Amino acid sequence: MGLACGPAHADRRVALIIGNSAYKSAPKLGNPVNDATLVGGMFKKAGFDSVDVRLDLSASEMRRMLREFAGRTRDADMAVIYYAGHGIELDGNNYLIPTDATLETDGDVLDETIPVERALFAVEPAKQLRLIILDACRDNPFAKTMKRTLASRAIGRGLAKVEPTSPNTMIAFAAKAGSTASDGDSRNSPFAVALVEHLPKPGLDLRKAFGFVRDDVLKTTGYKQEPYVYGSLGGDDVPLVAKQAATGPQANPQEAIRRDYELALQLATRDGWEAFLAAYPEGFYANLAKGQLNKIAAEETRASAEQKARAAEQEKARLMTERAQKAEQEKAAAAAKAAEEARIAAEKKKEIEQAKAEAAERERKAAEAAAAKALAEKQAAEKAKAELAAKQAAERAEQAAKPAADRQMPEVEQKVAALSPAPASTLSAADLTKSVQSELRRVGCLSASADGDWNAVSQRSLTLFNKYAGTQFDAKLASIDALDALKAKPGRVCPLVCNFGFKADGDQCVKITCRAGYRVGEDNECEKIQEKKPVAREESRRRDQDRKEAESTAAKPQASGQMICGSSGCRPIAKGCRLGSVPHPSNPSFKIPGEVCN
Repeated sequence: MGLACGPAHADRRVALIIGNSAYKSAPKLGNPVNDATLVGGMFKKAGFDSVDVRLDLSASEMRRMLREFAGRTRDADMAVIYYAGHGIELDGNNYLIPTDATLETDGDVLDETIPVERALFAVEPAKQLRLIILDACRDNPFAKTMKRTLASRAIGRGLAKVEPTSPNTMIAFAAKAGSTASDGDSRNSPFAVALVEHLPKPGLDLRKAFGFVRDDVLKTTGYKQEPYVYGSLGGDDVPLVAKQAATGPQANPQEAIRRDYELALQLATRDGWEAFLAAYPEGFYANLAKGQLNKIAAEETRASAEQKARAAEQEKARLMTERAQKAEQEKAAAAAKAAEEARIAAEKKKEIEQAKAEAAERERKAAEAAAAKALAEKQAAEKAKAELAAKQAAERAEQAAKPAADRQMPEVEQKVAALSPAPASTLSAADLTKSVQSELRRVGCLSASADGDWNAVSQRSLTLFNKYAGTQFDAKLASIDALDALKAKPGRVCPLVCNFGFKADGDQCVKITCRAGYRVGEDNECEKIQEKKPVAREESRRRDQDRKEAESTAAKPQASGQMICGSSGCRPIAKGCRLGSVPHPSNPSFKIPGEVCN
């Protein structure tokens, strides 16, 4: 209520939230509906004038919602669209996929989906800020089954980079262009959780808020998913929720209840405690008030018993004075005794209730002291966080003041550095090594697991990357520059090497299967099996005679006596050579029998 009614929220702010999970032609997504509900609640708590949350929309429903939202943005200062679900990139353009899309061919994308430009058109009338948040960078199942009507048409992985042309417009992706986002293992995706944590902070500029979102998602996903923001804003801070003017320390919500409780405690009457419970029927202080009422009830019971005992004593004295009959005197004495016992019991009950009330009062004071201590610790933590942010800002300013030679980097790199500061300064050596090993695995240069140990295998994999990527990084250590270069590669860099009898198929080796009458030859290709030609009987007799003569003749000293056979026949091993293993001509990693010479 305070966020909605403060003077800092005079500007009109509107938001449209869409979450698509129940796809008819693809497996159901678990998180988009939950993420849309969570983000929609965040905008409502932030005091937006209009927050429309829509779930599982068809193509016609999405078009209608965007058309109606465009009408609401005409008199708005800030317009926000959040979309969670499937998206697709076709020929460099991005499209949002409704739940009724089938996308049997690539041509269906133009008819069955909603272009992102349609969402940009809907927020364009807003005067101060136009913001689109796309949590749609998931691995798209439609792209795997979609038929291509044109072989050269490109269907990308994730979404394509977008550069808004309108001023004061930002487009936030859950993952960098060309990469996919993770839904995580919980009810909400890491991207949605980070948005709800940082965007509604009062007075926090959106660029810095999305920077915090990026840092949180990187840590949560083990540096595999990096959110990215496209577009630019002016020099002034643009927070989603304006910071309220400081009016002194904020009041504790329990402060008013505590004051009323202490006032009733001073009155110490039944009417006072009943009035307090009528105003505050539940909670910690209500339980204390009920204890005080029990204490008053015990006191009233004790006073009533004492009054009855006094009356019985007076009756006994009157009867004795009037020389009443013995039976009546005994009856009066028994009544007086019973009244005295009741008075004693009431006195004991009062003492018990008094002890309970005092114990409850001690617990109240201890709880208030603990709450005050927690509030002080929270304020100290916020102060330390603010000091750390100021220190980091000073360090960035100091880095910006380096000599001109350090600042003369390409303009594209300067823009990237301004939009997303590199997280290397906050990475430990083990985390940096794991990140570099993970990226080497992704580009096909490392087959071992990312264990954080920069051993000889990891060094050889970075050397392979230098060879095929044309870089010259020091392979003896994992560096930030190497990590950035690896992340810049969208796919495999090192070639896939397969053993003899296997061939590369995408990112894996598959066994070569030849049809009947063919076999895998020395060049690792299928070749026809040569039929054995019949040999004349005379040639056979002559060959037998030559063999007998060779056997009867003493072997020459230089002959090894070994033979080597191949597809062209058999021959003796040459002088000075021996039979051993040699690399396959087309696959050096595979060994075959061959002639080894010194």
